[in-house]
Amino acid sequence: MSLERKRRLGDRSDGRRLRTLDPIFGMIPFIMKKRSGASNSFSGTLDITEAEKFIRQKRTEDMPELGMLHFLVATYLRIVSQKPEINRFISGQRIYARNDVQVSLAVKKGQSVQAQEATVKAYLDQADTLKQVYEKLQAVIDEGKREGDSNNTDHTARFLNHIPRLFLRFVIGFLECLDYFGILPKALLKVSPFHGSLFVSDLGSVALPPVYHHLYDFGNIPLFLTFGTKTKRSVIDKKGVIVQSRQLDFTLMLDERICDGFYFSGVLRMLGEIMKNPAKLNEPPEKVYEDID
Repeated sequence: MSLERKRRLGDRSDGRRLRTLDPIFGMIPFIMKKRSGASNSFSGTLDITEAEKFIRQKRTEDMPELGMLHFLVATYLRIVSQKPEINRFISGQRIYARNDVQVSLAVKKGQSVQAQEATVKAYLDQADTLKQVYEKLQAVIDEGKREGDSNNTDHTARFLNHIPRLFLRFVIGFLECLDYFGILPKALLKVSPFHGSLFVSDLGSVALPPVYHHLYDFGNIPLFLTFGTKTKRSVIDKKGVIVQSRQLDFTLMLDERICDGFYFSGVLRMLGEIMKNPAKLNEPPEKVYEDID
């Protein structure tokens, strides 16, 4: 279930201001003013042997379209439920804890180069199981793949494209000003793919390796995940025996202003644990942890 608090002065519609941070954290957004300049890049490789077995099993049950995208988003969500600091964001040079979990991704409406691309956003609950994540993600993906402008994000982008560029620069600047002071209308926050918890890109679907994707200065997304094609590699196990392993390369771009390296190392350890024991995602977390005040 989502955690709710009474809104106080200084909070936003999409997040509550954190007031008990260490002093250095409160100063960092004034020193590193832009998200692109505060980005830490990370690359790693996941052993997906157990995850792939788990996904194949679930496909035969009640999730026929289940893929690595759904699985990784569900894994991220489970980590957020235990490590809420990675769901913080910076806006107006203040640090906020996001009220919910929002995942953005780009969807091609067809397999041709000319096919329109849409951006969709799924709203998730921290207590969601893999099945619930699958259903919510698949719903927005199917919507995004419909021909034409299939969602409000498409409609809004097309409308903005009709504005002359000099006026459009003013409009975007005005929206950034509203966002800085935390008064951007909820309707615009809802359609903006640049406001959310995570942007994820499945480059394996187009047979590419993961790239280091920049974070957007517009909006407030603090984390960008990309992953590429799956590979089979020979590795040495703990007993010193050479075995075949299914692996997945991934990259993360992280706004370093939301949490420190020690905390993030715990996030990566939890990621590895879930990859070894994917059945954990069948059930909701025993407890959902809330960020500090």
